[in-house]
Amino acid sequence: MAAKQTELVIFDCDGVLVDSEPISLAVLVEALATAGVAMSAEEAHERFLGRSLKSMSEILHADYGLAIDAAFLEAMRKVLYERFRAELQPINGIAETVDRLGIAHCVASSSQLERIRLSLSVTGLIDRFEPNIFSASMVARGKPAPDLFLHASAVMGVAPGHCVVVEDSPAGITAAKSAGMRVVAFTGGSHARSPRHREALLSLNPDALFDDMRELLQFVRKEEDGGKEH
Repeated sequence: MAAKQTELVIFDCDGVLVDSEPISLAVLVEALATAGVAMSAEEAHERFLGRSLKSMSEILHADYGLAIDAAFLEAMRKVLYERFRAELQPINGIAETVDRLGIAHCVASSSQLERIRLSLSVTGLIDRFEPNIFSASMVARGKPAPDLFLHASAVMGVAPGHCVVVEDSPAGITAAKSAGMRVVAFTGGSHARSPRHREALLSLNPDALFDDMRELLQFVRKEEDGGKEH
């Protein structure tokens, strides 16, 4: 990674701060099956990982003729939140990593604000990020468009070139690069360890790829600290 002073670290939430993707994908696949759309967890992973609810809805309507309504979303949300409260865990090493950053940081997630806050609350991370939590519901276009990351950096008062984004999805990496930000691909979530997923991320040329959250610190060191290429 080019040695350039980092002033802001922007974290995705699902799969980066909390290990939520396996739960989320399982709930989505079950909800789709109930609505008459048969989809494997693998296909759901490839098509929807990291995308906003709006983007997911558009894909389902265009490709499957499924119009997602409020009742569908509420039923899915109820099951998802129950499972989050019972099962959701933080990414290993994330709390100590955030505590050691020493620079500004925030969350920019495709999820709804209510879900982000629930995820961070049940995993004990909320106090490390509140109030700097940004949702795709705040911008016109979700990932892979750059809108959310640009919104987050603008509110935080940091130029895009001095931001480092931590992402786990192709959509998120694409969004960060389109925003003119450096981006590191995290593959430590339980959904992201397959060679196929790693290859999909590497094909987008992130500045680094890593699977232990504690390694993040070496990618966000200031120029005078001697940050090295990875």
